[in-house]
Amino acid sequence: MPMTIAEKILARASGRQSVSPGEIVEARVDVAMINDITGPITVEALEQIGVKRVWNPSRVVIVLDHQAPATSIEASREHIGLRRFAARNGVQNFFEVGEGVCHEVLPENGFALPGELIVGADSHTCTYGAFGCFATGIGSTDMAAVFATGKLWFRVPESMLVRIEGTLRSRVSPKDLILKIVGEVGADGATYRAIEFSGSGLSRISVGGRMTMCNMGVEMGAKTAIVPPDRTTFRYLRGRARWGYQPVYSDAGASYVDVMELDLSKLEPQVALPHNVDRVRPVREVAGVKIDQAFLGSCTNGRLEDLIEAAKVLKGKKVAPGVRMLVVPASREVYLEALRKKVLQKFVEAGAMVGSPSCAACMGGHIGIIGPGEVCISSSNRNFRGRMGSPEAKVYLGSPATVAASALRGEITDPRDV
Repeated sequence: MPMTIAEKILARASGRQSVSPGEIVEARVDVAMINDITGPITVEALEQIGVKRVWNPSRVVIVLDHQAPATSIEASREHIGLRRFAARNGVQNFFEVGEGVCHEVLPENGFALPGELIVGADSHTCTYGAFGCFATGIGSTDMAAVFATGKLWFRVPESMLVRIEGTLRSRVSPKDLILKIVGEVGADGATYRAIEFSGSGLSRISVGGRMTMCNMGVEMGAKTAIVPPDRTTFRYLRGRARWGYQPVYSDAGASYVDVMELDLSKLEPQVALPHNVDRVRPVREVAGVKIDQAFLGSCTNGRLEDLIEAAKVLKGKKVAPGVRMLVVPASREVYLEALRKKVLQKFVEAGAMVGSPSCAACMGGHIGIIGPGEVCISSSNRNFRGRMGSPEAKVYLGSPATVAASALRGEITDPRDV
């Protein structure tokens, strides 16, 4: 029976020759991740059921990123607890404050590999699908079950194919592409589906761009989002992969519940309006909305290529008076490379503030919290009411170029106009 890439990965993980959408399988997990927000609940659940040791310390990853450095006594207490948990269990894959956002740190350190089944106690774990794996977010108590047994029950999802052709034009990015897709599919249009990207256009999208696309699969309700691995994937993984891996690909004749086609050459910059990610419009239709803050960073768009693109827009110019621009690299690796290339210098010269690698303003739990009535244009993945601070504030989502252009003008701006 022909299978999709998602079905093949779940079949391998559950020790079966084949699986079909709707079936329930018990699958062995390859990598399990917690962070400083979700991890403490997992640890507490393990203690309640009397589990003393995780099933495989080498396959457990812990990252301190959401409130890092600690923003309160409680956050500091949670960090201390996770450090002690890692030490007790012999978890060497522990990434301290300053290493970066979990969804950037794991791929950089070779944990996201083709053909793997990865779970994370964070909804944007689907980011790792950019490397040809089945990656999905789970609850903290579900993670306790994984830490105890190395296994978890899954319902095999139906698959949806998104075929991408053409080439992106200047100052149009993969973020604009995924915003366009989310806008068309809707916030619940892909609920519990596996989104599989395909088409010749993928070969012209970088690893970072693919991560951005997969990152926002969950904003359509998807269980996972996957890019079949290719030369771009293998080139990135060379020297990074923690262990051997076996790529898998969908069979000819595999079944999809829906097929969507997009031409990159016809795409223009997009923006998501408050307070839902699927309220997407071309930037030109929203241009002129005054902003108070511009945030560049997060697991969606805090990578080096994102910083470079935004810096090109800002080069030689100044952030508009009355606008706060925050720039936060997604990881220490990104931060160091941006320093070497003098990218961060351009932001500081333009009047922006540069923060240490973390989730920062994305979840409203750290720097960059916005107040009542304020408007923020953000390169992150969610704009829910109260997401970045006050429930009376408004958050628009756009690409790094759109964020930078808007910071310059003091209002939402099409980056092609700067």
